[in-house]
Amino acid sequence: MRQRTLKELLKITGIGLHSGRRVNMILRPAQPNTGIVFRRIDLEPPLDFPVKPQAIGDTRMASVLEYSGHKVSTIEHLMSALCGLGIDNAYIDLDAVEVPIMDGSAISFIFLLQQTGIVEQSAFKRFIRVNKEVKIEFGEGSQYKYASLTPYEGFCLRFEIDFGHPAIDQTGQSIEIDFAKTSFIKEIARARTFGFMQDVETLRNLGLALGGNLDNAIVMDEYRVLNPDGLRYDDEFVKHKVLDAIGDLYVLGHQLLGKYQAFRSGHELNNRLIRKLMSQPDAYEMVTFENISQTPNVFRNDWAIT
Repeated sequence: MRQRTLKELLKITGIGLHSGRRVNMILRPAQPNTGIVFRRIDLEPPLDFPVKPQAIGDTRMASVLEYSGHKVSTIEHLMSALCGLGIDNAYIDLDAVEVPIMDGSAISFIFLLQQTGIVEQSAFKRFIRVNKEVKIEFGEGSQYKYASLTPYEGFCLRFEIDFGHPAIDQTGQSIEIDFAKTSFIKEIARARTFGFMQDVETLRNLGLALGGNLDNAIVMDEYRVLNPDGLRYDDEFVKHKVLDAIGDLYVLGHQLLGKYQAFRSGHELNNRLIRKLMSQPDAYEMVTFENISQTPNVFRNDWAIT
């Protein structure tokens, strides 16, 4: 199991979901053990944003890297795609504050990365193995939510949502996915972000959702989905929460060997969870697999595709 990077440059142009601004993004190959590093090339001098749990600041509607008073926003969908394809090392240049939203899911990034090509490197891939339960809980009663990590020899996620909205309530509310048995591309990567018409004015007054539309999000009024083509999955809402969680967990910089479980979680709780994990040295260990026979089944093949 060796580390991976891009075979060549990948250029992407789009708009930011929250900023509404046009952004040009270039993904570049990086040397082993570099990790994922965003770079704001519109700043003078350009500023690097290495991805790590402590660098996540604002989590209101996205996962946002913050360094030296500057930001890189909405990284979670791209991070989910990078995790799904096992890309360990890459530089990501941006000429604006936000990663382009594309169609609101991870599938555009997946296809473009596959077309560009992915290469193995000389260094062994490193995983974070969860050795004991770590849990974050918040609120009580109708406000209660939690996220946890427990030992598991593979990569499994269980998520339950509770929005109390007619359009969401009639879809699947919970899902458990073991990626040794399920394709990330087929079952998760196409799930889009979603929002509510009644929240649009409030969000835009906060400088959020300025680029959101029916082409890059599922939009609902008080009763129904407004997108003409409807949903891509019968349980697209909870699957998008899983997609977000994968991206939020990959902020660790390594793929996890463990089980993630959550109820009503979001970017803030996910980030608090991985910070708590890294603050407890006995809760995890870094592992490599020099022999493919020792590697958990989920990582022996491309779990994004299998």
